[in-house]
Amino acid sequence: MTQTQVYDNFLVLIEKIYIVANKKSAQTVPNFESSLQKLETIVNKMEAGELSLEEALSHFEQGVGLAKECQQALRQAEQRVQQLINEHDTPDQ
Repeated sequence: MTQTQVYDNFLVLIEKIYIVANKKSAQTVPNFESSLQKLETIVNKMEAGELSLEEALSHFEQGVGLAKECQQALRQAEQRVQQLINEHDTPDQ
């Protein structure tokens, strides 16, 4: 298998993951992109240095939760990629 074929197969797998992730995220928790966007907003507010101590702690706590959600989503995506690769590499019988 050439490097181009591997890359093309990878893109197909990513597209399948995107489809599956969108179906699941619509049914369950907020999706990765929205959690990441919220996390970036929190980081920007904290970096601006204009929050009171209480507000900063609250934002930090929310940010930790969002970071965990993002990590979990990435782990699930990685597992799904591995599953798809394993299924794709299994010879037809």
